[in-house]
Amino acid sequence: MTALDTAILSLVRRVTEQAILPRYRNLADGEVEDKGGNDPVTVADKDSETLLRDGLAQIDGSLAFVGEEAAHENPAVLDSLAEPCWIVDPIDGTRNFATGKPPFGIIIARAEDGVARSGWIYDCLTQRFCVAHYAQGATVDGEQVTAKTTGRTPPIAAISLVFMSEERREATCRHISPSYELVDIPYCAAEQYPRLALGVNDVSIFERTLAWDHAAGALWLNEAGGKAARPDGSQYRVDERDRTGMLAAASPDLWDDLAELYDKLD
Repeated sequence: MTALDTAILSLVRRVTEQAILPRYRNLADGEVEDKGGNDPVTVADKDSETLLRDGLAQIDGSLAFVGEEAAHENPAVLDSLAEPCWIVDPIDGTRNFATGKPPFGIIIARAEDGVARSGWIYDCLTQRFCVAHYAQGATVDGEQVTAKTTGRTPPIAAISLVFMSEERREATCRHISPSYELVDIPYCAAEQYPRLALGVNDVSIFERTLAWDHAAGALWLNEAGGKAARPDGSQYRVDERDRTGMLAAASPDLWDDLAELYDKLD
């Protein structure tokens, strides 16, 4: 690992130990709120983000900070996605965390010119640490990783229908689902992206593509040799704030097959 990776790993471990695990299955009444649209936030999310912001400022204070909770409180924070910035999800998988079950993790990306240049995904319970740097490949716990498919026929698909319109949900079930063996989504991008490279799932569809959920994971999967891109094949950019839709797959061929089916939704 690079010196930067080591610093990030030390930070996420410390934040996990200080802010996250002490409240896992130990949240008091009033420590879970709904931001709207079945999107929970806990006191642990807020404490984690504060510690991550302070820690990343020490690592490189020249970068703007775009945190999920800060952006919820003040949407103007999102303007910094067009600048060199840190992008942080302080607890990805809050829905799971708040109900006392895995998976959940911390996601950090470093972006420049609207594109993720580095990404780190930390599983708070297993301590799995996924790292990617642009044009330098992807690693898991310091070991280089190459994306592999499940080898199953039909391929395994984890399709997120949560944020789709009813019409699009029905079209997805009609045109795409029959071509795959469907499995439950983990409600956690910090888990879903690793599943796509480690032989657990073959393809995924995401409707909502917020930067803190997808910047690090999309980079990591692409660097591992899989493919994550917009449905038209264009690169995922963190500064395209209002755009939706992302297809991800364990191989470019699987991505192409999924994209062909996805085209039928329009």
